[in-house]
Amino acid sequence: KNNKLMYVGTCKLIYLIIKQKNKKVMKKVFVAIASSFVLAGVYSFVPTNNNGETVTLSVDGKSKVDFVGSKKGDFHPGTFAVKSGSVTIHDGKLAGGKFVIDVANVRVTDGAGVKLEGHLKSPDFFDVAKYPEATFEITGVNYLTTNTAEVAGTFNFKGNNIPLKFPVYIRSADANAIFAQAFFAVDKNLLGITYGKGNVSDDVQISIHLYAKK
Repeated sequence: KNNKLMYVGTCKLIYLIIKQKNKKVMKKVFVAIASSFVLAGVYSFVPTNNNGETVTLSVDGKSKVDFVGSKKGDFHPGTFAVKSGSVTIHDGKLAGGKFVIDVANVRVTDGAGVKLEGHLKSPDFFDVAKYPEATFEITGVNYLTTNTAEVAGTFNFKGNNIPLKFPVYIRSADANAIFAQAFFAVDKNLLGITYGKGNVSDDVQISIHLYAKK
């Protein structure tokens, strides 16, 4: 608004000068000054873009992967901690990352508790004695809107490299921190889990809560 008022006022002043002086010379001055104010108005509204900065953030300990497994007439929720990892932010946007998931310390968060945890740790499911950790590495990020993106990556689980692609909601991201969430389903057969066929649902609901900071 101030730029606009200054621009109008200057134009009126120069117009009066033109009436008193050499019109040809002053017209050139008028055009030059007016153009400078127009450009100033335009650049004052151009958003900053972090100057193309690329930073690496460390995953915070409260990051986690929740899951829900179901069977006929019942379901059980559980969670894995994200043990470690890093996130790459470029120009204020998610660009990459790699994460280590603590499978060995899986927790069941309903009444089934310790009993079900023991079964999930067995070779029927996660076989944690042999595969205590899983990893996920981002291989591509395609932003769909300012705050949503499709993330592609490789999930290494029980020694198998499984390509995954899922939507991510970027709650906030800059050079200091990122908070993102994802909600999707994965087929347990792709993870090498075939136990309970015909009784245990193939679809496992996944919720990722990721927080990383400097």
